[in-house]
Amino acid sequence: MYEKYMRLTIEEAKKGEGFANPNPLVGAVIVKKNKILGIGYHKKYGENHAEINAILNAKKKKNNIENATIYVNLEPCSHYGKTPPCADAIIKNKFKRVVIGCLDSNKKVAGNGIKKLREAKIEVIENVLEKECRKLNEVFFHYINSKKPFMVMKYAMTIDGKIATVSGKSKWITSEKAREHAHYLRKKYSAIMVGINTVIEDNPTLNCRIKDNHKNPTRIILDSNLKINLKSNICKTSKDIKTYIATIKSNKNSDKIKKLKDLGIEIIETSAKNKKVNLKELIKILGGEKNIDSVLIEGGSILHASLLKEKLIDKALIYIAPKIFGGLNAKTPISGEGIKEIEKAIKLIDGNIEKIGEDLFMEYYLKY
Repeated sequence: MYEKYMRLTIEEAKKGEGFANPNPLVGAVIVKKNKILGIGYHKKYGENHAEINAILNAKKKKNNIENATIYVNLEPCSHYGKTPPCADAIIKNKFKRVVIGCLDSNKKVAGNGIKKLREAKIEVIENVLEKECRKLNEVFFHYINSKKPFMVMKYAMTIDGKIATVSGKSKWITSEKAREHAHYLRKKYSAIMVGINTVIEDNPTLNCRIKDNHKNPTRIILDSNLKINLKSNICKTSKDIKTYIATIKSNKNSDKIKKLKDLGIEIIETSAKNKKVNLKELIKILGGEKNIDSVLIEGGSILHASLLKEKLIDKALIYIAPKIFGGLNAKTPISGEGIKEIEKAIKLIDGNIEKIGEDLFMEYYLKY
């Protein structure tokens, strides 16, 4: 019974993807005598939490929630932030029971919500579908503990490992269904990152083109030498979509920087490492002063290799199309020097594979 309503809670929480960041995804379902009285989710950072929205939803329907059970996928907060503590609202509304998916690893909460509820004589059931609930908020847990964005590498390739033909053509490797799914990922994560070569070669817009309610991810372009064309799609849309260009402090092209700023682009400067943007320094800036909790990395192969070398990628999302391109010089997803011994390979763990349209979609975590 607990699992049934917790699954509903998880699905409700997912509605906040792309809007709740950097807060966690949380849903809440209020049940009494096997009847759902209210339901809600955390819609947007700074606004009501899921528990409050579920309570308001129940009261709008004129349902009596006293002695009801409330299901939440994450431990209710007990501290004052942008909103009052949810634990206090649960106590005030005289709930009989609280069923929780997983504990919060945020040090401001960390068991305090449960403690407060039990002190108020409310029954608390913990860790229902804990694994699923923790995965739902893997971005939040990573960010709150490390203050670094959760870094996700995404690419599409043929079954023989090519991301383009020998002539450089890549539209389209995967099916329309897979491409739609890729745009859902752009909605899910806070930012999207590419190297300047991808911008020069593909002239992408890097926006989210799904039909339902969404927002565009913040765009991060790594451009050590400021080679970006001011007439590129990135520059043309920079007043509508938040855009950062990361470059090196030693770059003396002040005129280009001024023109980019006039277009609404923010410049992030790092020290140089091998004459390129210092990736570790950049990631620290993104997670710190820029408050970016997650980044979807969409290439190219040089950027993938550089991030892997620095052990900065946390997760890999890979689409594999049932096609063969061949070609010794056709591009592969990851370039760089590569490894000489098999034992030094980066391992992928905790995998999941599903079929999307005619393509395979693989989801793995990296173990360095």
